[in-house]
Amino acid sequence: MTQLVAVDIGGTHARFAIATVDAQGKITLGEPATLHTKDHGSFQLAWQAFAAMNGGNLPSAVSFAVAGPVGGEVIKFTNNPWIIRPAMIEERLGATSYTIVNDFEAVGHAVACAHEDEFVHLAGPDTALPAKGTLSVLGPGTGLGVAHVWRGGGKSYHVQATEGGHIDFAPLDLVDDAILARLRKRHNRVSVERVVSGPAIVDIYETLASMQHTPLVEKTDIEIWTAGTSESREDPLANAAVDRFCLSLGAAAGDYALAHGASGVVIAGGLGYRIRQTILKSGFSERFCAKGRFANMMAGLPVKLITHPQPGLFGAAAAYVREHLSQ
Repeated sequence: MTQLVAVDIGGTHARFAIATVDAQGKITLGEPATLHTKDHGSFQLAWQAFAAMNGGNLPSAVSFAVAGPVGGEVIKFTNNPWIIRPAMIEERLGATSYTIVNDFEAVGHAVACAHEDEFVHLAGPDTALPAKGTLSVLGPGTGLGVAHVWRGGGKSYHVQATEGGHIDFAPLDLVDDAILARLRKRHNRVSVERVVSGPAIVDIYETLASMQHTPLVEKTDIEIWTAGTSESREDPLANAAVDRFCLSLGAAAGDYALAHGASGVVIAGGLGYRIRQTILKSGFSERFCAKGRFANMMAGLPVKLITHPQPGLFGAAAAYVREHLSQ
């Protein structure tokens, strides 16, 4: 049995958990701890705070899921001032072995290793994800994470992290054209994540207001998501914005599946889970399949949502197992 510290670090939060790996490679996560990055001047100080929560002693192995580029002598975070120097990990943290992966690469590991009952059906045939072939994985959050996972059957798999969220946005109708025109006023190049991400709901909402000639009441993305997913439907414009987001998510998911030669698709992240019921009622599935001559092929791909409560931590632990413990 092996224990390690799994860490999932973003711009706002750093999540920690002690993971236990049994002789068969099964991973069990302990109770996660979520720390605010702004409350700790460095990662080392956050690490020490987590150690204090666990009696001062932590396992000598650690696996990091990092929201930013990995590799090189210094790992910097996009939205917080922390840095990690891999060469100093043993001295500063007392860890004698480690793994560092991109945060969405960790999600890919989670998808590859999660149990079948940790997925819910969104579109396509209501069957299990194929044991062999490529899975496209995408997750809208602050940006749009994209990866693909190749599975060779059994425990054989490979995760490929990508920067797929930064490919060009492809409008499909007049509303998409209007969203693109609005975004082009601020960005010379409009990527998919400008439309398919949490903050993007503001531009979608304001575009719809303009098209409806409705007096604009400025709202934050959180306010729009809250109103748009409310069953009361007191803000029809917010409801329409969320529905439009689901269309764009479906179109993007279909594009990635085509590009990856996927045999299945997985939506990841808390935002996807939050709006899963809206996705089911929206035109997500139709937009996913609307790929011209390939519509029938697209309709045959299962689309799932991963429901594991901590895919970043679980995936970080799985990446460590893959690198250090797999035979």
